[in-house]
Amino acid sequence: MAEKNVKKRHWAMVLYPESAPQDWREQLKKAGIKCAISPLHDKDVNPDGEPKKAHYHVIMSYEGPTTYNNVKRLTDSLSQPIPQPLEQVRGYYRYLTHEDNPEKYQYEKKDIETLNGFAIQDFVEMTKSEVGKRTREILQLIRDNGITEYSILMDILMDAGEGMSEHFEVARTNTLFFKAYLTSQWRRQTGQDGPQAAPGRPPENEEGKRPSGASAAQRENREPPR
Repeated sequence: MAEKNVKKRHWAMVLYPESAPQDWREQLKKAGIKCAISPLHDKDVNPDGEPKKAHYHVIMSYEGPTTYNNVKRLTDSLSQPIPQPLEQVRGYYRYLTHEDNPEKYQYEKKDIETLNGFAIQDFVEMTKSEVGKRTREILQLIRDNGITEYSILMDILMDAGEGMSEHFEVARTNTLFFKAYLTSQWRRQTGQDGPQAAPGRPPENEEGKRPSGASAAQRENREPPR
């Protein structure tokens, strides 16, 4: 149970839809609180195997430290259990889908809902190992779908929503790496080893210039004007 005198910026609540008002999402929106809402947990079971009541896990992130009583007024208005303070957001965010609990039912990350501009990247940076994992997953996505354009990759990641938000951030902040990889994929798929001159145009020389007119040898052999 949360101490009544505690003040935290980040809070969590368990929300049971059977007892919540139908417009509970709208109420959270109107409150202006940044929220992340888990997929409906309707496949959780107790240790004895009995199914748990269907519920949501909700992260509520305020603009600054907020008292327990202030948050409880909100949960009471939604007819829900008392809120719990969060020491850090990322771990609980992962719990929204049981990401670190393989013994529990695994919910889809793409089904996480967000309200009022909640973004997990705002709270903590990914570790190097997490960035590496997301990078490998993006490369696999590129290979599996034959993607060769950076804009198409970013559209796919953006359209995927919150479930691919970390992938979007990795691709956004490593533009040169992914553009180079996509260019390499394009060359492999088209059978081209490198940039080629446009049809009907001479190739560029080492200085990046195309020769124009007669060659140097031809110019040397011309007779001087009389």
